[in-house]
Amino acid sequence: MKKSILVLTALASLVFASCQNFKKGDGGLEYKFIKDAGTDKAVGGDILAMDMIVETDRDSLLASTYDLGMSQIAPVIPDSMMQGGYAGDNNSILKMLGEGDSAVFRLNLDTMAAKTGQPKPEFADKYIQFTIKVKKHFKKGNLTDSALYDQVNKYYMAEMEGMKKAEDGKIATYVEKNKLTPKKTASGLQYVVKNEGTGNNPVVGDTVVLNYTGALTNGKVFDTNLPEVAKKNNVFNPMRPYEALRVRIGHTPVIQGWTEGLQLLKKGSKATFIIPSSLGYGERQQGNLIPAYAPLVFDVDVVEVIAGPKEEPTPAQPTIPVPTP
Repeated sequence: MKKSILVLTALASLVFASCQNFKKGDGGLEYKFIKDAGTDKAVGGDILAMDMIVETDRDSLLASTYDLGMSQIAPVIPDSMMQGGYAGDNNSILKMLGEGDSAVFRLNLDTMAAKTGQPKPEFADKYIQFTIKVKKHFKKGNLTDSALYDQVNKYYMAEMEGMKKAEDGKIATYVEKNKLTPKKTASGLQYVVKNEGTGNNPVVGDTVVLNYTGALTNGKVFDTNLPEVAKKNNVFNPMRPYEALRVRIGHTPVIQGWTEGLQLLKKGSKATFIIPSSLGYGERQQGNLIPAYAPLVFDVDVVEVIAGPKEEPTPAQPTIPVPTP
């Protein structure tokens, strides 16, 4: 999380220093270039790969590619294909950018509401702010759609491979930074039991009642059933119930790392799971919170272990004779 904070702080400092120099564009759009690389600007049909931070004018962070570690891929829509577009919208922003450019844009929400007929979002007042750095500009030119998308896909797969290769380093850094000496199972799950419970270890069919907090190795919390932790880390959802979670092993759909890890803990145990992506979500990005190939860290507190119902033996099936020819 510190890396993300440093990145955000550095960008925020640049923005703050120049906040009095925003220029006015069409449709109430405001913009300020941090760096103009002097490269060709995007036109309809092109595609941009960008690092981007999205914030509201209430200082609320909506999304950051720095947290996900992946570029935002954004197609620039040709004017002939635009429906409901207007001067000063998101597509207008993309057309102001080229490879190597970095800039801050404030999208005017009053204009957006008036032009689109959609209500203003409740999470902002006057504008949404985009801080963008263009990493790669894919030019359509005379390329076929297939050739253009092949270039984009090659770039995307290279980024994915880089994230995959970085996973072991993220786990090692987390373990070293937190001075842990975890045990490791054959599957790659690492765990530290901070408080040894009592009773029997749960098995498939048993129900484990637990409290938990899930985070990335950079410390960024993405889920918890503890309301005070959720509020502290800005992931609180007033629509969800905050209560102990019940997981029936082998029946409740959870990631593989949990299915294995919970069977290592007795009632009263407190532990930390360090789960590699192969036992988590793998290459699947989960919303704006969990990147692809992300190792996950769960602090788990087992409140209760409830023995599952005894499985009735499967009745023997009668042998069906096979007729001989």
